[in-house]
Amino acid sequence: MNNTIFSFAIAAICFSACAQNTSETDTIIKAPEVIQPISFNSFIEGHPDLEAKTDSVFNTMTEKAIIAQLLMPAAGRLGKSEERIDFLVENGYVGGMILLNGTKDQFSNWVKKYEGINSEKGNLPFLYSADAEPSLVNRKILNSTTVKKANQVGSVNEAHDVAETISSDLNEIGINYNFAPVVDMSPNKTVGYRGFGSDPKNIVPYSNAFIQTTQEHNIIATAKHFPGHGLVSGDTHKSLQVIDGELKELGYYPPLIENGVASIMVAHIAVKNNKQFDTDGMPATCSKEIVTDLLRDSLGFQGLIVTDAMGMGGVSSIPNSSVLAIDAGCDILLMPKDAVKAHEEISKAYRTNEAFKLKVDTAAKRIIRMKICLGLIK
Repeated sequence: MNNTIFSFAIAAICFSACAQNTSETDTIIKAPEVIQPISFNSFIEGHPDLEAKTDSVFNTMTEKAIIAQLLMPAAGRLGKSEERIDFLVENGYVGGMILLNGTKDQFSNWVKKYEGINSEKGNLPFLYSADAEPSLVNRKILNSTTVKKANQVGSVNEAHDVAETISSDLNEIGINYNFAPVVDMSPNKTVGYRGFGSDPKNIVPYSNAFIQTTQEHNIIATAKHFPGHGLVSGDTHKSLQVIDGELKELGYYPPLIENGVASIMVAHIAVKNNKQFDTDGMPATCSKEIVTDLLRDSLGFQGLIVTDAMGMGGVSSIPNSSVLAIDAGCDILLMPKDAVKAHEEISKAYRTNEAFKLKVDTAAKRIIRMKICLGLIK
């Protein structure tokens, strides 16, 4: 009897020890929760916390601040005066700016200055952009490192190296948005020398190398000029140009979108004699058929859509063009002729048209999301 009791006692102790060891083992092998940081890649790939963080920022903003996100005037020798830019920033009319024709030091000082104002006024940090294309960067940003022009680039490695050099300069300045590369074909003399299109087979691989390298530096890259500027004969700076029939340059965009280009610039180019994407005499920037139906829906692009400069001849004569471009599906109005007037026109439509309000809110959230992914909003 005593032996039996002793055996049960030993068994109970062993069972208890085994149970305890099993519990300890479970505790040891339990994987810790991994919190994934929000990074640039999160904008394209997604992140479980990104939408909630975007909404939390958006929900604190006034109507004026929401609309301001969509406006990007130019500062520099070919832009507005410094006094005018000061006014726009201090009064919360804009959400970013393009730095246009000045020196590295000047631009760097402006980034510091305007971010100081934003911090003081409670504005969101800005997207700072530049036309830092290989063919233009040394003219647009004086004292920047010399690089080959785009039509002189001869390999994928060279496209990578050029983007590496440009991006390093932009990082030093504080520019986080590059309106490059040009993915147009070469025949048009105003854009042809600015891209890799002298040999059409190079457009996608060279552009993709430029884009990937740029975005590895935490800078937004931009494919332009959608849906294709290379095969029209004229200059959209001066007047509205027209694609007659087939969109022959469209095929360059799907692989760039698939590979994660974060921004696309739409050109002030009309499309006619095209049953599916005719713009009815309007520039593509103001056409739902091009911006929403084609770029967003058909091609599935989820990044930032920016207009070409709104003061260009291809769009400047169109009344209420700021509202039309946002209504078409654009997110950012580049270089509005009068940012305050554009803000007021958008605000009026925002208050009276629920469908338009939703488009503005969606665009603003897309911009906020990008600012979070760039680390501008902590």
